[in-house]
Amino acid sequence: MEYLKFVLYGLIQGLTEFIPVSSTAHLKVIPLFLGIDDPGSSLSATIQFGSVLAIIWYFRNDFFNLRSHPSKKYFEYLFHGRLLRSILIGTIPIVLLGGSIKIFLSTFFENFFRSNLSIALVSFLMAFFMYLADSSKRGSINIKNHNYSDSFLIGFFQAFAIFPGFSRSGVTISSALISGWERRDAAKFSFLLGMPAISLAAIVEFISSFNDFFLLGFIPLFVGFITTFLSSLLAIDFLLKYFSSNGLKIFIIYRVIFGIVILLNL
Repeated sequence: MEYLKFVLYGLIQGLTEFIPVSSTAHLKVIPLFLGIDDPGSSLSATIQFGSVLAIIWYFRNDFFNLRSHPSKKYFEYLFHGRLLRSILIGTIPIVLLGGSIKIFLSTFFENFFRSNLSIALVSFLMAFFMYLADSSKRGSINIKNHNYSDSFLIGFFQAFAIFPGFSRSGVTISSALISGWERRDAAKFSFLLGMPAISLAAIVEFISSFNDFFLLGFIPLFVGFITTFLSSLLAIDFLLKYFSSNGLKIFIIYRVIFGIVILLNL
C-alpha cells in the first residue's frame, strides 16, 4: 500500500503538471478525498524533478540534437540561442514573485491560498480565462517568429501559477493564445518555459524541507519519481496532439466541475 500511494502521487503530479488543471491543487485535494496523507512539500519537490526530466527527454531534439549541431555550434546554440534567451526572460517574473512570497508572505500564503476554498475559486477563475483564450482568433505567432516581449508576457502570467489552482500550463497556454500564438507552439513554449520554473520550485521546496526527505525512504521516492516521469511524458504527448485540434474546451468543463466538487465538500 505504501508503494501504491507513491505511485498515485506520481500519477497525479505527472498527469496534472502539463494538462491545464493544476498539479498543486490535485496533489492537495485528491489525497484528501481518498483519505490518504497529503504528500507534503518534500515529496512533491522530489517527484517534480520527474516532470522536469520528462520535458528534457520529450523535447531533447530542440536543445540536444548533436547531429544537427556540431560541438562548437551546439554550445553556441545552447547558451546563446534565441529560444533559450526567451525562456530565461520568461522565467524572471515567477522568480521575483515566488521569491517575494517565500520571504515575506510564506505563512499567509500557506494558510489562505492553499485552502480548498481558494483552490475552488481559482479553478472557476481559470475556467473563465481559458474560455476567453479558447474563443480568441487563431494567431500566427510561433516559437520561430516570436519576440522577447511575447515571452516576457507569458512569463508574467506564469508567475500566477505560484497560487494553487491556477495551473502553470493552463495560464501560460491561455495567455499565449490571447496574445496570438499558434496552438501547438503555445503548448510547446509553455512546456519549455516550465523547465526552469518547475526546477527552481522543486529545489526551493527540497531545500526548505530537507530534513523530511530522509524520513520518506529512497525506494518509495524512486517509485514516485519514475511514475511522475512516465506519466508526464504521456501528458505532454497527449496535450500537444489533442490541444492542437480540439482546443481547451474539455479542460474548461473539467475546471468548473473540479471547483464545484471542492465547494460541495468544504
